[in-house]
Amino acid sequence: MFKTLKRGIVKMFREFLVYHNSSLEFRAKLLTLMVSSNGEISECEKHKLKEIAHAIYKEDEERADLLIDTVMEYHTKIVTNNGLDFEHLIQLVAREVKEVKRFCQKIDIDLLMQLHECMDEEDEEERLFQIRIIEFLESLKEECQV
Repeated sequence: MFKTLKRGIVKMFREFLVYHNSSLEFRAKLLTLMVSSNGEISECEKHKLKEIAHAIYKEDEERADLLIDTVMEYHTKIVTNNGLDFEHLIQLVAREVKEVKRFCQKIDIDLLMQLHECMDEEDEEERLFQIRIIEFLESLKEECQV
């Protein structure tokens, strides 16, 4: 029970309590772009998301869990149209990459491709949309490295 309460408090006040919160939130936005591209998060995507979060934060399970919670929070905002939509999220990512150059290093295409593997083979339109998102992120990363 204490762990659940602590996690809830950290989620509410993560801007003040979490070290390098902006970095964690940026990573959450990238992952949200992938999992929210079709409007729902499949079981495969949930599983991959957990693997990715724990790969990013190998030494810090709480931070990995907070990353997952943040992705879910952004996804819920998009799905419920609660102050965030998909296009706005794309604009936020682009703006943040241009403002904070170190965020370019956080765009890991290989990790994002792991989420793409969860896409239904038969839904070509959704697969193509996710590929376009990845291409957009690759171009952002290339712009920063120039």
